[in-house]
Parts: sequence; C-alpha cells; structure tokens
Amino acid sequence: MRALDRKLLRDLARLRGQGLAIALVVACGVATVVTTRTAYDSLVSSRAAYYDRYRFADVFASLVRAPESLRARIEAIPGVSAVETRVVEDVTLDVPGLAEPATGRLVSLPPRGEPRLNAVHLRRGRMPDPTRRDEIVASEAFTLANGLRVGDSIGAILRGRWQRLRIVGIGLSPEFVYEIRPGDVFPDSRRFGVLWMGRDALAPAFQMEGAFDDVALALAPGAVEDEVIERLDLLLERYGGLGAYGRRDQVSDRFLSDEIAQNRVSGTVLPVIFLGVAAFLLNVVLQRLVATQREQIAVLKAFGYDDRTVGLHYLGYAMAAVGVGALFGTGVGLWLGWLVNQVYVEFYRFPVFLFDPGLGVVALAVLASAAAGAAGALGAVRRALALPPAEAMRPEAPPRFHAGALETLAVRRLAGAPARMIARSLARRPWRAALSVTALACAVGILVVGRYLVDAVRHLADVQFHEIQREDVMLTFHDPLSERVRFELSALHGVQRSEVFRAVPARLRFESRMRRVVLLGLERGAELRRPVGENGRPVPLPLEGLLLTRRLAEILGVSPGERLRVEVLEGERPRREVVVAGTLDEPIGLNAYMERQALERLLNEGGAASGAFLRVDARAAPALYDRLKRLPAVAGVASRRASLVSFEETLARSLGIFTSVLVAFSCTIAAAIVYNTARIALSERARELAALRVLGFTRAEVARMLLGEQALLTLVAIPVGLLLGRGASALLSRAYQWELFRLPLVLTAETHLFAVGLVVLAALVSAWGVRRRLDAMDLVEVLKARE
Repeated sequence: MRALDRKLLRDLARLRGQGLAIALVVACGVATVVTTRTAYDSLVSSRAAYYDRYRFADVFASLVRAPESLRARIEAIPGVSAVETRVVEDVTLDVPGLAEPATGRLVSLPPRGEPRLNAVHLRRGRMPDPTRRDEIVASEAFTLANGLRVGDSIGAILRGRWQRLRIVGIGLSPEFVYEIRPGDVFPDSRRFGVLWMGRDALAPAFQMEGAFDDVALALAPGAVEDEVIERLDLLLERYGGLGAYGRRDQVSDRFLSDEIAQNRVSGTVLPVIFLGVAAFLLNVVLQRLVATQREQIAVLKAFGYDDRTVGLHYLGYAMAAVGVGALFGTGVGLWLGWLVNQVYVEFYRFPVFLFDPGLGVVALAVLASAAAGAAGALGAVRRALALPPAEAMRPEAPPRFHAGALETLAVRRLAGAPARMIARSLARRPWRAALSVTALACAVGILVVGRYLVDAVRHLADVQFHEIQREDVMLTFHDPLSERVRFELSALHGVQRSEVFRAVPARLRFESRMRRVVLLGLERGAELRRPVGENGRPVPLPLEGLLLTRRLAEILGVSPGERLRVEVLEGERPRREVVVAGTLDEPIGLNAYMERQALERLLNEGGAASGAFLRVDARAAPALYDRLKRLPAVAGVASRRASLVSFEETLARSLGIFTSVLVAFSCTIAAAIVYNTARIALSERARELAALRVLGFTRAEVARMLLGEQALLTLVAIPVGLLLGRGASALLSRAYQWELFRLPLVLTAETHLFAVGLVVLAALVSAWGVRRRLDAMDLVEVLKARE
C-alpha cells in the first residue's frame, strides 16, 4: 500500500463522523433518484406494455344515438386504422353490504370474439354468454372494494327496470387503469365500477338495437389526431355527439400521465437539492481539512509528489464519502422503489406491473453523486495545489487583531471576555461564519420543504371538501328534469335542503386554444356547492359571464374581461361569445361556472336540472339511500364523505408515502449538516481552545465560547433557512400544477416550528458531543508547536 493511501485511510478514520454525515446526505440524494426513477420507469414501461397488448384506443367519443351503418363512414376517415362502436350506459347499482347506491358503467362487448380496441383482460372467471342477459364481467377494483367474487349478484336499474346481474368474470381494461365515476376527480372503487356485458343483452335494455352511443378509434402511424377528431365531430354532430377527444384527455390516461410527470419532477428537483447540499458540505469540510494540513501538503510536495498526485489524494477523501453514500443510497432507493411499486400495484390496475430498475438508474444515481462530490471537492483541491512548499511550511498568517464592528457596537460594554471572544472570532472570519450560516440555513430549508407537501395536501382537502363541496349527497339524472324536481327531493325523508344544478358539456375556445369542459350552472347564492377564491372565500356568481379556475384560464390563455367562444355539445348545440368574469384558485379540476339562469339563456331552454345537491340528516341517510336506489331517473349518487375518503386513499396516500420518505431524508440531512458544522468548528479552534485552558479558563468557559458561537450562528441561520424553505416550496408548488389537481403554496406555523425545533434539537445533540470531545481533549498533543 502506498504512503498516500495509508494517509488517506488515517484521515478517513480520524474524520469518520464528518465523512459519515456527508455520506448520509449523498445517500438521501441517491435514494431519491433511484426511488423516483424506478417508479417512473416502472409506470412508463407497464403502461406501454398494457396499452399495446390490449389495444388502447387513441380517440374517444360519446353521443346520443347513431345507427351502426355510420361505422363504415367513420372507418373511411383518413388516418383511422380501427373502429370499435359500443353501447355505454351509467346505471344505479344495489351492491350487497353497501348502504349507499353505487354507480355502474355498463360497457358492451361484441357478440363474437374480443373487442378490436380496449380489450378486457380476465383475472378470474369467463366472458359473458351472449345468449344470457344477466351475465357480466366486473372490474377488479370494484369487486375487491366490495368483497365480491365470481358467482355473486348485484342489482341494477336499467332504464327504470330493476334487474339482477350475475358476475361471471373479473377483469381489467386499459381504458380504466384509473377507474373513476363521471364528474369525479378521485376514484371511489366501493361506489363505482365498470361492468362489461354482451352487446346483444345490453342494447335492448336501452333501445340501442342496431345502434351505438360510444365509439373508440385507433389511429394509423402518421395520422394527425386533431384532423381525425374534427372529421369525427362533423359525422357525429347530427347524432348528438358530445365532442371527440384524444388519449391525452381521457381521464384514466391523464391521471396516469400526471403521476408519471410527478415522478419526473420529484426525481429531478429534490435530488438536485440534496446533492447540492452534499457538494457544499464536501467543499466546506475539505477546505478546512486542507487548511489544517498545510504542513503535510508542503512535506508531500517537498518529497517530490506532483500536483496531480496530491490533488487526487484529497479528491479520494471526497470520493470515499460519496462512494459509501452512493452504495447505501442505491440499496435504500431500490428498497423504497419496490415499496412504491407495491402501492402502485394496488392503486393502478395492470395485468402485469413491471419492476425492473435496470443498471441505467443505478448508473445515473452514482454518476450524479460522483459529480456532486467532484464539484464539492474541486475548490479544496485547487487550494491544496496552489500552496508553494516553502509557504505551506510556515503557519498560516493570523488575521489582523483589532476590535471589529460587532465587538465595538455591542459586546465590549455589555459582555465579558467569552462573549467578546465570540464576537471577535465572527468579525475576523466573516466568510467562515457565512458558510456556517448557509449550511445551517440549508438544514432548516430542507425540513420546511419536507413538510410542505403535508401542508399543501391538508389545505387542498380542506378547501375542496369543506369550502367548495358542502353538500352531503350529489345526485345526477339520466336526462335533464324540470327544476321543480327540487321540491320532490326536499319532500324525501331525511333531506334538509336541496339545490339543483345544470351541467352541460362544452368546448371553450380562445384564439387557437381549446378545452373540453363541463359548464356547471349553479343557483345564485347557493350554499351547498359554491365557487371559492383566495383564502377559501366564496365568490358570488356573475349575472352574466363565466368564472374559470385559474389553471383553465392559463391553459386557454384568457384573462378576466376577455371573451371566449362557448360551443355547447348537447341539445340545440348553441355557439356564443361569453365574457370571462373572473378566475378562481380552486385546487382540483378544470371548472367553469355560470349562474344557472344565465346558462339557461345560453341554452335557449326553460328551467332544467341535470342533478341536485342535498343536505341530509345523518340519522335518516340509510333509508334515503334505499329510496334513491329505486328511483329510475337517478343515474348516480355521490357522497361527499365517500369522496373525502377516496381522496385520502389516492392522492393523500400516494403523496403521503413520498412525503414521509422526504421528511425522513430531510431530518437526516439536517442532523448531518448541524453535526458537521459543530465538528469543523472544533477542529479549527482546537489549538486556540487548548491555549485558553492552559491560561486558566475552565472547561465550562471554553465550551461556552465554542458552543456560544455555534448557537449564535444557528439563531442567525433559522430565519434565513425559513426563507430558503419557502422559496424551494414555491418551486415545488409550481412543479405540481397538473390539470386534475394543483398543490397550493401553503406553509403552516406547525411546519416552521417543526423545522426550527428539529434543527435546535440536532444542535443540542451535536453540542453535547462536542462538549464531550472538549473535555477529553489532550492539551499537550494539541499544543505541540506547528513550527
């Protein structure tokens, strides 16, 4: 073993605490890279394989009713390679063991063979017999949530006729990886399920013999999606087409795409923060290691070691710490990636969920950590190489001894010798103090970021389910009813208040931008469902014009006061120019609101209701639900409480796992930074503190001088760190701006107290360790002359 290798091992053993702290920071960054990239790659590869094997469609459209003969004209559209016409209907279900009514989406299967597009993968059982009118295949998520098995039966209302449906198979489809009830944002597998039934059995129940009300297309290579959609809309317009849309606007795929994008953001932003902190710590540690080894560097150069050899020696210290961190972080990241994938297996419905992190992910993480280590060590290595041997043989010139500004202004008259020494040390080495403050501020900031997601998700749930949605139950009707239905609903036992609403599908166009939405017409002064603005305050509906969520306005590029084109996709399909009256900061969905009477004028219709919001006496809810299950006009029943539970089991759960890991990593990094700062300070001032002991200062007085300086630096770093944390959280908030949900920038007092408290705790523990080292310090060894 070479002499320099033995020296490196001795240095690593002597500085093992600081090296381990740096390794832990690197490990956190590497683990974040591996975890998020593994989740990202697994989702992407699993989705691609599923879509390809089961022929997921590229374009979708719903309509009122069209003859099957129209299929040939659709197939003739340039760019279309396959067409699947279907009957798709939503019905009310009576599920054994479930008090509330559930909603089922019935999807027809061809009489012979499997669908050309959106094929069904059977988990258990068999496909329905085309000659039987009571057999269905149920979606796996629905059956698992309700404890249903092959052979069980459920009740359904098919156009006013109650029928018992028997489950003969349990299946999956690429169309419903994210299984969600129309109008909802989060899945509720207990109360919504997809049911596949033979077309010969389903069509007669809805007067669809020889007709269809849903169509899916596959595009040929090179086809222009927008052109195909435009031609398809022209064909379907006379048949009540509700507007075709591409795969990117299909709810299941959009949520999956948002999840993939979230992993991409998390795997980029957070590792940069963690590895940046690691690089900074390495720079600080190695800069000070070089400063304490001036004489050793001089001796090495005097004995003939060239600059390259000396530089690689100090770079080896950095790479050793980074290597340990990368190895540990890779193992932790693979384990966490496996855990995240187990959650995905439960949450997303794939026939096979691929988990193959591959060498590319590990190589990426190791290279990123090595680059961070090299960047952190570069400054220190350059400093070591710049020392001429003759100059390095001499002790470093002491700073100029005079009263600094800090000492002059305050400390001289108000404090004793220890306080003046602290002030003098800080004033004479401002850059060292600034580096220490920066490191400690990073610790505080990382903790704030770690808790930010918790605050944001809590705020999102509070605004959505307590300020916007205030109803207990939302009803949707198969067809619009007279607004007088509110009085009939109010007469139902247990209903304390009812408010009807009108909802119509529409396209919003502004210049070259377009978005399909549902226009929601609410009662002016409504209490059960209301748009909200900043700080959760309700916003009154304008007498004319639209209220848009801010994200929808950004997508369209429209501002309040400008006019956009509204193309209604049902009824007489009017097209009007409507002014944007304002925007809202709602966190979920892309919503467009109008006052109900204004929407009726736009539609040229009298009072009509698409559904109703109900406030319900909890004691009478079971009887009310039984009654609603038997109402033929009711297409769906949604419970706000169930929606909140669904939210907590989807977004809150998926983000909660990631947030818990992030908080744990943040705590580790904060403790490592605080410990390193204290240990470096002790290493730098060991000779000075030993001299004070010889001059008669007690252990307690010497400890107060060192730890008092660290305490002062920590106090200065806390507000700086809180600002850094807020800035980093703002960046994350901008990154988490998806169409389905958006995380607001919300930081609570609890988060600030958590960050400050943990850093203070880490500082106290580090102070205890430093005090023990001070008490055990060998004065003779430390005071040996450097000359």
